[in-house]
Amino acid sequence: MQLFVGLGNPGAKYAGNRHNIGFMAVDRIAGDHGFGPWRAKFQGHVTEGVLEGEKVILLKPGTFMNLSGQSVGEAMRFYKLTPGDVTVFHDELDLAPGKLRVKTGGGHAGHNGLRSIHAHIGAEYARVRLGIGHPGHKDRVAGYVLQDFAKADQDWLDDMMRGIADGAPWLAQGKPDRFQNAVAQRMTPPRPKPERKTKPVPDPEPPQEAPEDTRSALQKLADRFL
Repeated sequence: MQLFVGLGNPGAKYAGNRHNIGFMAVDRIAGDHGFGPWRAKFQGHVTEGVLEGEKVILLKPGTFMNLSGQSVGEAMRFYKLTPGDVTVFHDELDLAPGKLRVKTGGGHAGHNGLRSIHAHIGAEYARVRLGIGHPGHKDRVAGYVLQDFAKADQDWLDDMMRGIADGAPWLAQGKPDRFQNAVAQRMTPPRPKPERKTKPVPDPEPPQEAPEDTRSALQKLADRFL
């Protein structure tokens, strides 16, 4: 059994924020793979489904971001899981918008949601880092992550969510490389093969008209016998 956790802040006010891209990811997995209805549990909302034969619990903590670990820890203990069974989807300032990376373990890099999860279950869980870019200065970070994605972001954001849903079965099977490939294919679809150019066949030249015969009748007769 796997526990996939999407990080974000609860409520309609925050739904389109960059900080809520983790919620968006698990919502897309649930919708595209026919998971059951979301229900309130573990200080958040959960739904269950199966990905390639592997049972997966999706969790959206209902606490605010900096208390996410409470919900994750409660769910993990209920299902008797280890940190190695947990994958957290979260926004990543250090990746360009549309970039995605999977890693296991390591620090929280100042992310309040990860900091809280570290405190409750330790660091040895998997993370799907969803790039949102950096505003350029640390003083602007709080306002940046709590802003909605711009309209210009919608195309790559939708492609990323489609790719995450496509690759989710690979992630459930413990094959992060294949998961990342599935996302990459959505983000940069293969180019169509160029049409093979054939050498054009030149148009046939029109037949040339014979020059007009200006000889006299006597000359024509003479030419026949000379």
